[in-house]
Amino acid sequence: MEMIFDMLQEANMIWILLYAWRPFVEIFIISVAIYYVTKFIRGTLSENLLKGLGLIFVIFVISQKLEFLVINWLLTKVFAISLIVFLILFQPELRRVLAKIGQNRILGNFLREKSFVHEIVKACIFLSSKRIGALIVIERKTGLGNYIESGIFLDSHLTKELIVSLFMPTTPLHDGALIVQGERISAAGCLLPLTENPVQQTLGTRHRSALGLSEETDAIVLVVSEETGIISLVKEGAITRDLGEKRLEDLLTKLILSTEEV
Repeated sequence: MEMIFDMLQEANMIWILLYAWRPFVEIFIISVAIYYVTKFIRGTLSENLLKGLGLIFVIFVISQKLEFLVINWLLTKVFAISLIVFLILFQPELRRVLAKIGQNRILGNFLREKSFVHEIVKACIFLSSKRIGALIVIERKTGLGNYIESGIFLDSHLTKELIVSLFMPTTPLHDGALIVQGERISAAGCLLPLTENPVQQTLGTRHRSALGLSEETDAIVLVVSEETGIISLVKEGAITRDLGEKRLEDLLTKLILSTEEV
């Protein structure tokens, strides 16, 4: 009996310890969720909308403390329909989040990203062979929402054929930049800032735009010269020119699929 009693006491102690850890686990899960939501909407229009909702909530709390009856009544009515408003405003973001959750993990992601890099490289090589100018921006940590809004929103699956068709001289979007977010083409015909630093006279507007964006963000920018067909990679204000297929794929793979800096 004594041994059974000791075992019960030990089991009870273990349960108490596990129960005591529950608040910490909950705080950790909520913190991770907030971090990824913030990261996901950073640089998009939804970021400003969320800030606006946060400001309304702060006003509501203050008005309750100060007992502003009319403001409390109005905000209570607003919050009553806030769920429907939230679903309408953030419908594109919620759709993308659910799509990401449903995707395969680790190996599946790696294979998809490898394919995504390969499609970009094939498109650049084809455009280079035809002397068709192109400007492709690949988003990394810094959000490019402001630049996406300057172009035509697409949210399309990334393929070599689509990239090539968007830069054909007869299309209305060929002069602007194509922006890639998370393995998808977000927008085309986007306007980028020109660099204010002196550059070689042989470099055209596409190269100046690529340098300008790379000086302000951590994006990777690919430029295909219309005059020479030379492919260049621009990153952090530095330009690497005359890239062949293998070298370009190696650079993109290291920069996009790993944390290694080249």
